[in-house]
Amino acid sequence: MDETAETTRAAWAVASQKYEREHEEHLAAGRTAELLPSEVATIGALLPGADVVHPLSGHGLDDLAMARLGARSVHGLDYSPAAVESAQRRADDLGAPCRYTRATLPATGLPDACADLVYTGKGALIWLADLDAFFAEVHRLLRPGGQVFVHEAHPLVPLWTWEPEEIRVRPDRGYFERQHVNDTFPAHGAVEQQHTLAELVMACTGAGLVLEHLAEHPDPFWRPDGVTAAAWDGRVPNAFSLLARRG
Repeated sequence: MDETAETTRAAWAVASQKYEREHEEHLAAGRTAELLPSEVATIGALLPGADVVHPLSGHGLDDLAMARLGARSVHGLDYSPAAVESAQRRADDLGAPCRYTRATLPATGLPDACADLVYTGKGALIWLADLDAFFAEVHRLLRPGGQVFVHEAHPLVPLWTWEPEEIRVRPDRGYFERQHVNDTFPAHGAVEQQHTLAELVMACTGAGLVLEHLAEHPDPFWRPDGVTAAAWDGRVPNAFSLLARRG
């Protein structure tokens, strides 16, 4: 493992401990967790009876939301022991059909054709350097006709400042850079991978997946408390969603 990956995992080992410290708060949130309205509009009809795999599942609240929308099972994967253990504890406490496994992506360790839907989003792909390998693994996991859904920060987001008065581009970052150090959350030196929107789409279709939906959204999926940024006023993209099918 290279030094950058080791630093990032160490950062997430620290950040993920909040899921254990804040078990009661996350448990309460899990009772009513919902997907974003745009997510429900795109994949809501796919969830009843579906077996879902969720790479980089984090706190697992989206998994509880998908179970509530009818998913038969949700299998979350994360390389953080704290994230896996705390998410499993919440799912067990709530009686949700969710299970969690520690895995280092892109390899998942799961059997071929085990998923009707692979769901990933809200801060996942930024931790993956090799999108070609990731989408190849997604293709392997999907049953024929199965689909992958992504809802992520738009690749332009690393460029926006959080100034409240005017939208500005950070002078220390570029759209075509390969990575940058996260200086918001989880910090501690975690390194985010950068991929252009074209690279994301081409990695998906290059794996043999057929694109069915691609949309850009003005609203960020995460707004830190106490921050109001001009970049969030609806004029520039802050997220995108993608749906593709295995033929």
